Amino acid sequence: MSGHSKWSTIRHKKGAADAKRGKIFTKLIKEIMVSARMGGGDMIANPRLRAAVTAAKAENMPKDNIERAIKKGTGDMEGVSYEEINYEGYGPGGVAVLVDVMTDNRNRAASDIRHIFSRNGGNLGEAGCVAWMFSKKGSIVFSKEKVSEEEIMEVALDAGGEDVRDQGDQYEVTTNIEDFVSVKTAFDEKGFNYELAEITMVPQTTVRIEDEKQAQQLIKLMDALEDSDDVQNAYANFDIPDEILNALV
Repeated sequence: MSGHSKWSTIRHKKGAADAKRGKIFTKLIKEIMVSARMGGGDMIANPRLRAAVTAAKAENMPKDNIERAIKKGTGDMEGVSYEEINYEGYGPGGVAVLVDVMTDNRNRAASDIRHIFSRNGGNLGEAGCVAWMFSKKGSIVFSKEKVSEEEIMEVALDAGGEDVRDQGDQYEVTTNIEDFVSVKTAFDEKGFNYELAEITMVPQTTVRIEDEKQAQQLIKLMDALEDSDDVQNAYANFDIPDEILNALV
C-alpha cells in the first residue's frame, strides 16, 4: 500500500466528519484567492483557479463564498494578502515531508512549522532537500469494493488519465494537472463513486514504516501540520501497513 493515497482518503473523511470542516473551507478560500491574484479571475484561462474552484465545489462550498474569494484575489473586493512558502524536512524514520504554507505573517508561520517538526520527532531541511521526490498530479481514488479495475481503466484512458495503480484495497488514477478536471468529469458522467479526487503531490518512492511507535509519531506530525492555520497541505512519502495505520486513526 502506497501510504499517500490511503492517508489522503482517511484525512479527507476525518475532515468531512468533524469540526475541521470550517478549516477546510478557510484553506480552499485561501487557494482560490491566491490563484486569482496570480493568474486572474477567468477560470478558462487560469487552470490553477479552475482546479481550486473544482475542489471547493467538491466540498459543497456555497457559490457566493467562491465568488467572493475570486473577487478578493483579483482586487475587486478588499481582502488579506497571503504569501506562499514551501517548507521541506524529514519526519520519523527518515520520511520526506513537504509543506505548503499560505500566510499573512511569514515569521509566525516559520516559527510554528519549526516547532511542529521538532516536537514530533522531525526536523526541517534546506530548500530542495525533498521536493524532488514528489510530482504534482491529479489523484482520483476508488474503493475496490465499488468498482473494477477494468471499468476504471476504460474511462481513465479514454479521458486522458496517466496511470491506474493498485493500492491494496484501493485503485488510484493519476493524471497530469491539465487533464485532472476532464478525467474527473468523465467519472462523474459515468456515475462512478470515488473516495477522493484532488490535486496532490505524489511521491516517486516511499519509506516503509513498520514500527508502531514510529508510525504513531509520524501521524501526530502530519496531524499537527494540517491543524496549523497557515498550512495548506502537508505531503509525506511514508508507507504504513494498513493494520497499523487503521489502528492509529
